Amino acid sequence: MVAALLASLSLAIPLFFHGTLQIVIPGIGYSATLASHVPVMLSAIFGPLVAAIVSTASALGFFGTLGPIVGFRAATHIIWAVAMAVAVKKGLSFPKALFFVGLPIHGLLEGLIVLPFGVPWQGALINVAGASIQHVIDSIISVAVFKAASPLMKILRRGQGEN
Repeated sequence: MVAALLASLSLAIPLFFHGTLQIVIPGIGYSATLASHVPVMLSAIFGPLVAAIVSTASALGFFGTLGPIVGFRAATHIIWAVAMAVAVKKGLSFPKALFFVGLPIHGLLEGLIVLPFGVPWQGALINVAGASIQHVIDSIISVAVFKAASPLMKILRRGQGEN
């Protein structure tokens, strides 16, 4: 249930915010869509499988709206979301997982994934910086949502058999 809810949000954000709450620099494969990482980040609380499902849905949304470079950038979210989920499952707090696990993996992978598409290293660095800045902003939003919704999330996690 949680995976379906968060996956639908992560798919809806690129579809509905396309062209509005979005910055796109096509020449280097860069885009930033406000709050697009929030469902992916929150999914890490519910385990690696939920994180993989939600981040895959997000990648599909970006493949459909902004094409292959941005779609592949979004597909890298599967890696850092699952890594964060594993860290949370092992006892790392959600905020620490966001900043100490998710952030470095996120920034690095988004810079590396654009290189095979012919993006110059300067463009790759812009992707690293942009992804990192957006990760911090969306992390702050995610922590606020997590704190506000934490009583509900505890109930949902128990319903999935996780404590």
